[in-house]
Amino acid sequence: MNTSVSSAARLLGAGLRALLVLTVICGVLYPLAVTGIAQALFNDKANGSEIKDKSGKVVGSALIGQTYNLPKQNPDDPEEAAKPDLKWFQPRPSNGLGSNSVNTQYSLILSGATNRSADNGAVNGQCTKDAEEGTLCAQVIAAKDAVVADNSTATYQVKPEDVPADAVTSSGSGLDPHISPAYAELQVHRVAEQNKLDVKQVEKLVKDHTQGRPLGFMGEPRVNVLELNTALKALVAKG
Repeated sequence: MNTSVSSAARLLGAGLRALLVLTVICGVLYPLAVTGIAQALFNDKANGSEIKDKSGKVVGSALIGQTYNLPKQNPDDPEEAAKPDLKWFQPRPSNGLGSNSVNTQYSLILSGATNRSADNGAVNGQCTKDAEEGTLCAQVIAAKDAVVADNSTATYQVKPEDVPADAVTSSGSGLDPHISPAYAELQVHRVAEQNKLDVKQVEKLVKDHTQGRPLGFMGEPRVNVLELNTALKALVAKG
C-alpha cells in the first residue's frame, strides 16, 4: 500500500515538474524568443505592416484593402448603396465581403469569396447584358459600366475593352490591397481632374508606387492602393 502511494506521488511530482518546465519553455521562453527575433529582424511585418501618413498617423495595413466611399446620406439605411469617392484611386470590388453580425458595435471586415463559377449567369458561354440579376456575369457587366462611366473625363474616354479584369472582380479573400498597374493607370485622368492635378504628376505617382514581380519572376506587377492614396493625399496637400 505504501509502495503504491509512494509510486503515485513520484509520478505526480514528475508530471508537475514536467508541466512547469514545459510551461516555462513553451509558454514563456519560446514566445519571447520568437517575438524578439521578429521585432529585431522583421519589425514592420511583425507589427502588421502598418502604413503611416506624412504626420506619422497609422492609416491602415499594407496587407488589407480599404474602400474609399462617400459618406452615406442615411447611415441607418443598410440598403443604401455605397458610392465611390472619385477623388481617390479605387480598389478591386469587394463583393466577397460578408456583413458583420458578430459584433454590431464595430464595422469589422470579414473575409470571403463569392464562390460563383466564372460562367455564372452566362448565356451560351458569354456574359451579356441579359444576365440574370445577382449572378457573377451581371455583377461584372455592372462593374464594367461603372468603371467606364466613373473614369471617363472631358478629355479622356475609357473604352470597355480597356477595363482590366481586376477592376470588375473581387479577389478570393475580398481583402486584396493591390490593383494592377493597368487599373491604376486607367484611373489617372479622373484622379487628376478631381484633385486639380496635372495628369503627368499622377502618372508619375502611379509609376513610383508600382511594385515589380517578387524575386523578379513570381506573380504580377501590382500597386498598393492604400500606399498610392496616402502619397496622393500628400501630393494634394503640397499643392
